[in-house]
Amino acid sequence: MRYWLPMLACAMTLHAEATSAAGFVRASEGHFQRDGKPYTFLGANFWYGMNLGAEGPEGDRARLARELDRLAALGVTNLRILAATEGPESEPWRILPVLQPSPGEYHEASLLGLDFLLKEMKARGMVAVVCLNNFWPWSGGMAQYLRWSGAGPIPYPPPEPGGSWGGYQAYTASFYSNPAAVEASHDLIRMLLGRRNHFTGVRYTDDPTIMAWELANEPRGGANVEAFNAWIERTAALIKSLDPRHLVTTGTEGETLWPRRSGLDLVKNHRSSSIDYITAHVWVQNWGIYDPGRPATFDSAIQVMTAYLERHIEQAKILGKPLVVEEFGFPRDRGRHDPDATTTARDRYYRAVFEVVLEAIRKGEPVGGANFWAWSGEGRPRLPGGHWRKGDAFLGDPPHEAQGWYGVYDTDQTTLRVIAEYTRKIATGRRRPPHTRP
Repeated sequence: MRYWLPMLACAMTLHAEATSAAGFVRASEGHFQRDGKPYTFLGANFWYGMNLGAEGPEGDRARLARELDRLAALGVTNLRILAATEGPESEPWRILPVLQPSPGEYHEASLLGLDFLLKEMKARGMVAVVCLNNFWPWSGGMAQYLRWSGAGPIPYPPPEPGGSWGGYQAYTASFYSNPAAVEASHDLIRMLLGRRNHFTGVRYTDDPTIMAWELANEPRGGANVEAFNAWIERTAALIKSLDPRHLVTTGTEGETLWPRRSGLDLVKNHRSSSIDYITAHVWVQNWGIYDPGRPATFDSAIQVMTAYLERHIEQAKILGKPLVVEEFGFPRDRGRHDPDATTTARDRYYRAVFEVVLEAIRKGEPVGGANFWAWSGEGRPRLPGGHWRKGDAFLGDPPHEAQGWYGVYDTDQTTLRVIAEYTRKIATGRRRPPHTRP
């Protein structure tokens, strides 16, 4: 009996640990696992899901359900979503309504939207990468925290008349060395990680529907690199102290084509033991490689994208952590923005990105998946090529960007076929056994 009781206690402990881990995505030795099986994915950016899920007339829960059904039918299981929007509604180029109108004031209808979104994702077997801040001003983000902390007016970048990208980035990079701004952003993290879902009764920290917490969308160090890396370490450690079961990642672009100017170093930015995996974004039109008015630039775009991702895969090997290509986009043919514009070049580009990811997975390299930017679904722009304003349908293109630029509509049949094809391939793209011929 004295032997049997300890064995029973040990078995009960192991069962409890296995039960508590059920459904959570893990990262180990450069790969993701879920329920003891390899987890690789082709996902989507769906940043406005919380807004659609909002309670009352501010949201559109019927549309949210339809969009999730469409994505599930394509085989998409992973959604990158935004769970933090800040600032007064008087600010330009901003998602509205915001979750945090003023410091420490949280809009409950928006929080219920996040609850509802997670509930509906769980019902479809999906997982979420939850973004907690933003380097860019379209959701408020770091610039708004600086404004609240007395740093002065936000110097908005284009399309703000007279706006400067350089001036905006210099302003926002000061966030990392502003204790009041950082602490205010940490207060939101503490609030979210302490929340219990209104619909499921499950605490966020206990919900395997959440794959990972992401520090911010595309944070850059700029000329404030030391403080930037300290912020990564401190913020990731805070999340891990509150929630040790979920993955944490940075949300950086990787390094861009100008790492020194951007203040980015993939290895240093992801070295922390509190960071579980690596992110990379690739934007061939934004970076001036591809011009939709000059089709001859397409081959250069493919070459730059491929070299960029392969370089990041090599850096992932150094860290032994999985890489996710969590943002990439491509314009419609001839740079048009209307929904009936063709997507021949986009379809070819998507295939090329997916092939890089798939081949890396098949080789056993540290790559976990990709999320295309972005899902527009049934949303349609009020003015193709114009800018979003309150009351317009949410698209994959944020408010400051030309509406219809990168978003994938539910009627883009050729693009949808490419996505559906590769969701299956990437989800099953395990490394070939040594005895299997290629």
